[in-house]
Amino acid sequence: MMGVVIRCEVGIARRKWLAHCSALLLASAGMARGPAHAAGAVGPLVLVVGDSLSAEYGIARGSGWVALLEQRLQREKIAARVVNASISGDTSSGGRSRLPGLLAQYKPAVVVIELGGNDALRGLPLAMTRDNLVAMVRAAKAAGARVLVAGMQVPPNYGRRYGDEFAALFGDVARAEGTALVPFLLAGVADRADADKLFQPDRIHPLAQAHPRILDNVWPTLRPLLRK
Repeated sequence: MMGVVIRCEVGIARRKWLAHCSALLLASAGMARGPAHAAGAVGPLVLVVGDSLSAEYGIARGSGWVALLEQRLQREKIAARVVNASISGDTSSGGRSRLPGLLAQYKPAVVVIELGGNDALRGLPLAMTRDNLVAMVRAAKAAGARVLVAGMQVPPNYGRRYGDEFAALFGDVARAEGTALVPFLLAGVADRADADKLFQPDRIHPLAQAHPRILDNVWPTLRPLLRK
């Protein structure tokens, strides 16, 4: 009886071991297919480095403007890929520290920089935001990428002077560094008379229904960069 039990246990152990090996082989094959597919994909890679406005904060996955960009590229049969490296709450300092690794990993043809809004919300010095954006632009250009800077504005309660200077710094950076510019990412969303209808209760993050308009703000400036 003992011999039967032992043989059964050995048989069970062997089947488990074979199943485990099979699972490992399948996983390895899957991992091999992933990089191979990425490496074999054609067209430029667009890297989006942003904050919650690009990271789909508070909305369903796949409904943000970056996901909609991927869909538009497919719909218009434009051979380009998109990597969304946006992190909710990120500042220009955080993006600056992350960018070198992202550039080395993805080797993008186009970099979209959508950062700075959280700098303003935290009351950080405008000079620091400007320096960080300039450093990011230069790093991306040095890596051979074309750059699009997405501008942002702050609510009027921050004061007229601060608001004007903050809104202007994105254009200043783009002109000085020779990059493409979207003057205000939330144009047609945050500046509408009925803007509250397009925002989540925090009045900071747009609802999913506003993201097609955000993409429409980006697309006319981004598309020419994909052709170069």
